[in-house]
Amino acid sequence: MFLNIMKITDNIATVAINKTGQVLPDLMNMHVVFENNGTRILGEVKDIHGESVDIKFLGEFLERGFRTGIIRKPSLDSKVRMISEAELQALIGTKAPDNFLLGYSPLYNNYPIYVKINELFSNHFAILGSSGSGKSCGTARIIQNIFANPDMPVYNANLMIFDAYGEYKNAFANINQINSNYNYKFITSNKQADSDEDLRLPIYLLTLDDLALMLNATEHSQMTILERTLKLVKVFAKNDEFSIKVKNHLIAKAIMAILFSNKTSAGKKNEIFKIIHDTNTPQFNYNTPIQGIGFTRSFADCFEIDGNGNFAESVLINEYLNSHLDNSLEESLPNDTQYFTIEDLEIALNFTLISEGFQENDSLRDASTVLLVRLHSIVNSPNKELFMYPDFISLEQYITSLVVKQNNRCQIVNINLEGVDDNLAKVLVKIFSRMFFDFAKSRPNRAAIPFHLFLEEAHRYVQKDNDLFLIGYNIFDRIAKEGRKYGVLLDIISQRPVEISDTVIAQVSNFMIFKMTHPADLNYIEKMLPNISADIIDKMSSLQPGTCVAFGSAFKIPFITSMQMPNPSPYSSNCDVASAWK
Repeated sequence: MFLNIMKITDNIATVAINKTGQVLPDLMNMHVVFENNGTRILGEVKDIHGESVDIKFLGEFLERGFRTGIIRKPSLDSKVRMISEAELQALIGTKAPDNFLLGYSPLYNNYPIYVKINELFSNHFAILGSSGSGKSCGTARIIQNIFANPDMPVYNANLMIFDAYGEYKNAFANINQINSNYNYKFITSNKQADSDEDLRLPIYLLTLDDLALMLNATEHSQMTILERTLKLVKVFAKNDEFSIKVKNHLIAKAIMAILFSNKTSAGKKNEIFKIIHDTNTPQFNYNTPIQGIGFTRSFADCFEIDGNGNFAESVLINEYLNSHLDNSLEESLPNDTQYFTIEDLEIALNFTLISEGFQENDSLRDASTVLLVRLHSIVNSPNKELFMYPDFISLEQYITSLVVKQNNRCQIVNINLEGVDDNLAKVLVKIFSRMFFDFAKSRPNRAAIPFHLFLEEAHRYVQKDNDLFLIGYNIFDRIAKEGRKYGVLLDIISQRPVEISDTVIAQVSNFMIFKMTHPADLNYIEKMLPNISADIIDKMSSLQPGTCVAFGSAFKIPFITSMQMPNPSPYSSNCDVASAWK
């Protein structure tokens, strides 16, 4: 079939072929070996001419295995032959306990392709492709193949799937039929079946950074407001005597500040009554009785304005306010994690707004009002249910509860965000990712409990956001750079890689790219991945659905891989319009 080497230029060898009296196989993209004096150099057929083929050098077979890249080129008298089965197995793996079946090679009569679990899943991983190219089915098939391997039980796996549209519910529902010790959990914001579990995120486990993201903070001044809010809410949630004292102190202090301002009496009265409307206690409300010498006035009546434009009971007011002032109370605010509700948080934010320094500062008042409006909108919407948790639970206990169902360990947890709007869904995914990262970092044995975060429609979450400016980091960037050390791995699934954070893409070690046609995405992948070749880019635009180009640290060379359809399949197919119309 192959005759002599005609020429070698750069990384390409032109080889003459014999077409006389024989039917040649389809040589395009097939692998050949240049053999001479014990050296074996691997090449791939890139172009076919009338009487010759161009073969690109890929690497060399050594005694210890295959190595990508070449130091020396084959000589002109090297023998050129098709790759042997043993050499093919050295490239695409064999069945073994720590390997799993990835797919099949369409170039080699559906020869099975095996990948080492450690080489693929100990690094960040991306599955990219246009809509309908087979990303969701490929992801489901990979996970199903891992769990279907009887020689490698994965009882301690933690696959956390953030499902944008509830596609994977069907794909893993029967995973325990493979092994009775395997379990699957479906957590959703839109519960429809008895087996579903409500999505609940304890509001008191949110950090200052989480709260800033949840309320769409944009300025550093808002961080100060939220920091004080978190301190106050831990007091107010107890609703005990100390809590009432702190509230009364803050109200008295705010009213005192207004009384000593240069506003008119009418302006002061309006400001004070607004405070009483937004923040009130039994000691500070419109009808609270204020005892004078031989008479009693209601709190509201004390602010009647006399003919001189002054408050008629200014002395009585000052005495009453001073009786509730105690600056030492603010030094006793707790910093530990305590139970509170989202309603408690709104109350605390209201009290923060009347605190010293906020009322008289127009910029701070505007910034804080924006936060209050956003929090109030959540409290008065169905999204409030997402943050309702009945009892106190620590972060470690909460993470444990996510992977347990009816006292059984769940290896696959599907968090369905289908019923949540995009902005809040992004925040929820960030908060969950931060929790998993903090949990993993706190383990005494580093990376002993790995978590794989499968981010379906990752371009909705892993974006170039304002986080770096506001809180100093983006959680996905941080996990991309540091997560491997602690066992928190990102598995990116997206149809728009151009919208994903550059930092995250740069840290991804393995890729499976299905058919991709958008020029911006192809150009982005080519620029962001320095090791990707032009021929791989060319292959991406002509792949069949369910077929991908797999390359990265887990693969000896880039390989075209045909994925089996998952069984059962995810809900990712197109709408059957013909049936719906009948």
